Amino acid sequence: MDKNSITGLLLITAILGLFWWMNKPSEEDLADRKRQLDSINRVEQLRAVEAEKNVQTESEDISGEAVAQQSKKDSARIQAAGILAPYIKGEQQFTTIENEKIKVTLSNLGGRIYSVELKEYETHDGRPLVLFEGNDNRYGFNFTYNTNIYHTNDIYFDVKKQGQNSVSFEISGPARENLSLTYSLSDDANMVEHSISAENLGNKFDVPRNALDLEWYQKMPAQEKGRQFETQYSGIYYKFFQNDVDDISGNSSSSEDLRTPVKWIAFKDQFFSSVLIADESLASGFVETTVIEDETNPMLRINQAEVAVPFDFSQNDEAQMRFFFGPNHFYTLKAYGDLDLHQILPLGWGIFGWINRYAVIPVFNFLEGFIGSYGIIILILTLLIKLVLFPLTYKSYMSTAKMRVLKPQIDEINERIPKDKAMERQQATMALYRKAGVNPMGGCLPMLLQMPILIAMFRFFPSSIELRQESFLWATDLSTYDSIWDLPFEIPFYGDHVSLFTLLMAATNIFYTRINQEMTQSSAQMPGMKGMMYMMPIMFLFFFNQYASGLSYYYFVSTLITVGQTLLIRQFVDEKAILAKLKANQKKPAKKSKFQSRLEAMQKQQQQVQKAKGKKPGKK
Repeated sequence: MDKNSITGLLLITAILGLFWWMNKPSEEDLADRKRQLDSINRVEQLRAVEAEKNVQTESEDISGEAVAQQSKKDSARIQAAGILAPYIKGEQQFTTIENEKIKVTLSNLGGRIYSVELKEYETHDGRPLVLFEGNDNRYGFNFTYNTNIYHTNDIYFDVKKQGQNSVSFEISGPARENLSLTYSLSDDANMVEHSISAENLGNKFDVPRNALDLEWYQKMPAQEKGRQFETQYSGIYYKFFQNDVDDISGNSSSSEDLRTPVKWIAFKDQFFSSVLIADESLASGFVETTVIEDETNPMLRINQAEVAVPFDFSQNDEAQMRFFFGPNHFYTLKAYGDLDLHQILPLGWGIFGWINRYAVIPVFNFLEGFIGSYGIIILILTLLIKLVLFPLTYKSYMSTAKMRVLKPQIDEINERIPKDKAMERQQATMALYRKAGVNPMGGCLPMLLQMPILIAMFRFFPSSIELRQESFLWATDLSTYDSIWDLPFEIPFYGDHVSLFTLLMAATNIFYTRINQEMTQSSAQMPGMKGMMYMMPIMFLFFFNQYASGLSYYYFVSTLITVGQTLLIRQFVDEKAILAKLKANQKKPAKKSKFQSRLEAMQKQQQQVQKAKGKKPGKK
């Protein structure tokens, strides 16, 4: 920067400084300006306060008007409510009835059961076992009074405790009108007696179709460790009046219209149930169960039932019902006679259910009286079953042995007849079997006869509450899966844990498959069949990983015993003697079947008739 530029900047700065000094406000001017700003601020503050007062005044006017209008509505409602007026508002009170088995808490709001605790059981994580609590269970009905519709769940009943374990919730009026909901519990029982009665309400209360439309809604909490398994074995069961038991259950949501009367409706968990039972019947309605898919939700299902209970207010009527709250134990449910409550246990249909009811459960119950370990009980039960089935196992082995000693002759047929003549090869093989007296299905038939027992046991273990929270070896609960390693991730179709009993079961099945293939190997074996035989144990590994460890343990022990029986029989069977006997059978003249003998007799008789008539016999 040159000298002239610096001189110019200094002159400009001096002129600006002189201009500011000449025009700066005096102290008096500054004081006047401050007074003006303070005055403006005070005016704005006053305006804000005034506006707030106006808004508050308007709000109070509106609020007062709303309160007045609401008060008028309440007065009109109370006046229309008549004898119900004292019961529309109130304070919720709780009353408890209990015995050694269950604790039932009742609420005056709705005159309903508020919660049920089963004292003899706990959840898988050690909490008290509560079937439901609070608004997770709603039970009540609608009725009409003075053209207005009311619901019992919105009414605060008077509490009248009639005994140590009997409570009555009542609505009463000046002319001896009375509506009563009574609950009573006897000693050492899971059954709660329940009644609804009315007196002198004929010209005041009304229900459509002379029936109470009962609504029963319940959220079912998850109680067990295996949520998927518990969901599969829970749902809604119902018995048609003087007819069969039906259900909607499984891993999907479903609903069903009840077009005919039913005797009872059960909200069933895997091991516990809440059952509404009518002394007479519950008229038509519907049931619905919704599965909660979110595994983080503590609730498992939402069950709902709406049924009609015949009831006539004009006749001072009374409806008698019962609630069962308890375990799904076969003999506990069977004790209630012709109610058929035991049919909520999914023991299987037809022969499978008969095996469980009349063989497996009685033997299991008998062993319980002597043995404390359920793992040992399962072992002894398995030994007994395998002992009963041993004749079939022996027959199956002998049939397989006969097929095996005939293998060289079958190979000779296969070499003599080319592959493109499959029908001729098959006919020659079957002819060899007939001559030797061997039934090619003899090895399969005994195994098929064992299948009903295997399927029955598959149904028995998931339904057996006796195994619940019973430990054996590394399994802490035989009613659910055992885990020796919890995985930090989930494998599709397998799960997030490793079940050792399932691994042992799969390993023994693979070993047994290998033994069978060595016994039945043949050059005529279908290509790929050997590999397919090993697929079943692998499928078991995925299928049973989530299942009850008691079931996997049973199948493991059962297969292990079968392997032992097979190896033992092999030591005492002389295959050379079997082959000699089969060759002797081949030398014998072929026996005619009954059909062939009968056909030849008919032909001979026909020839004799034709000769008697002087005719030549025709060709046949």
